Amino acid sequence: MPEGWQWDKTLFAGSAAYYERGRLPYAPGFAEALAAALGLDGRGRLLDVGCGPGVVLLALARFFHEAVGLDPDEDMLAEAERQAGRRGVGNTRLVAARAEELPAGLGEFRMVVFAQSFHWTDRDHVAATVLRMLEPGGALVHISELQDPPAAPEPTPSPAPPYEEMAALVRRYLGPVRRAGQGTLVDGTPDGEGLVIARAGFEHFGRLVVPAGGVTERTADDLVAWAFSRSASAPHLFGGRRPDFERDLRALLRRAAPDGRFAERLPDTEIMIWRRPSAT
Repeated sequence: MPEGWQWDKTLFAGSAAYYERGRLPYAPGFAEALAAALGLDGRGRLLDVGCGPGVVLLALARFFHEAVGLDPDEDMLAEAERQAGRRGVGNTRLVAARAEELPAGLGEFRMVVFAQSFHWTDRDHVAATVLRMLEPGGALVHISELQDPPAAPEPTPSPAPPYEEMAALVRRYLGPVRRAGQGTLVDGTPDGEGLVIARAGFEHFGRLVVPAGGVTERTADDLVAWAFSRSASAPHLFGGRRPDFERDLRALLRRAAPDGRFAERLPDTEIMIWRRPSAT
C-alpha cells in the first residue's frame, strides 16, 4: 500500500461504467499463454483479487472449475456480473471485500491473480495470506502492461492520444499531487512486487511477455472514458466541476485531432508467476 495513504471506498467511485470502453485490453491470447504455462485444465479454483469489472476473471474462468472475483467496489462487481451474463460465463462467484480481509472463508485455490491491483493492498500481509490460501504448488500471478516497451517501428495512422496534456488538465482541476480516493499519492504507487512476494515465502518465479501487436483506433469518447476510469481522475473527484472538466477535455481532444480519431499501439502484456512451495 502506498506509504502515507489510506484506502477508502471512493477509490474508483463512478469509474466502473467507463472501464471497459476506456481501458486498453490485455494482449490477445494472454489467458491461453498463462493456461499453457501453468498446465491449467479446468480443475481447481481461481481467485482474482481486485477483479474490477471482471476483465481478467472472465478471460480465465474457463480454465477452472470455479472463478472467484474479489473487489470492494460494488459497482465494479455489478459490471462484472453483467459482463459474465452477456458472455455466458456461468462458473463465477463475486465477493465484495478488500484483499486485507482474506481469507474471508473462501477456501483453497489453484491460482490467485492480481491484475494491476497488488499495489493498492497491504502487500506483505496480503502476500502472506495468499500463500496460505494456495494449494501446494499453486501460483500467485501478477498481470500488467509491459513497462518501457521497445520503440515503435513506424508512426501510427492518426495522432496518438495526448496523454501528457490530459494529465496537465487533470492537475489544473484537482491539484498537482495525484488524487486517489479521499487521499493523495505523493510518491505514486509502489513497485518491487517480486521482493515482497519472495519475502512471503513464494518461489519458482517465471515471466511471460505476451505480444499484443497492431494499432487500435481510439475516439474522443474512448479517451474521456479512459480519464474517468482511473483512480486519479475518477468522476467523483471533480464534484460540481465535472461538466466543466469534460467540456475542457473534449476541447483539448478536438485540438489534438479535429476529426476525433486517434491511434494507439496496443501494449504487450507482462505476466509474473510465483509458486507456493509444495512442502509449505
